[in-house]
Amino acid sequence: MVLELKDKPGQLLRAIEPISRLGGNIIGVVHKRDRVSPLERISVEISVKIDEGRVEELIEALKRNGVVVKAYNEVRLVASTSLLLVGHIIHTDLSDTVNTIDATGFAEVVEMHISMPEVNEPSTAMVTVSATGKDELKKAVSLLKETCRKKDIMVIEPLNEDLA
Repeated sequence: MVLELKDKPGQLLRAIEPISRLGGNIIGVVHKRDRVSPLERISVEISVKIDEGRVEELIEALKRNGVVVKAYNEVRLVASTSLLLVGHIIHTDLSDTVNTIDATGFAEVVEMHISMPEVNEPSTAMVTVSATGKDELKKAVSLLKETCRKKDIMVIEPLNEDLA
């Protein structure tokens, strides 16, 4: 499900409480704080396993809780891995590196943490890439590695088991 929540405390609870109450199991949550809607809402993707017969009831419960349901029952990003990048990440156009993955249509950079100790020194970034499946994830990681190779950025991966 793709939901939009008000950017204030307690809103995520308004989304997950009905899922629990209706017997659903939350598989994953991606909170996209950088994607704010014109109505000042934050995009949240929640992967849920729930009895198909309860989906409409869940959507109605979410709406009653003030949660905007943007989409449901779509194939979402189900495989993820984290990689460590080392090099001049910022100076070699970080947005180009991220856009290489995001432009595929089957994978996205869903999280990134950067440490840049000094302006002229190499930086490090922990990058999490998610894709619609394991094969697509492998393609996305290969694409990221090739982009980083061209920019002389070292890639250390995988830091979890999805690619193993």
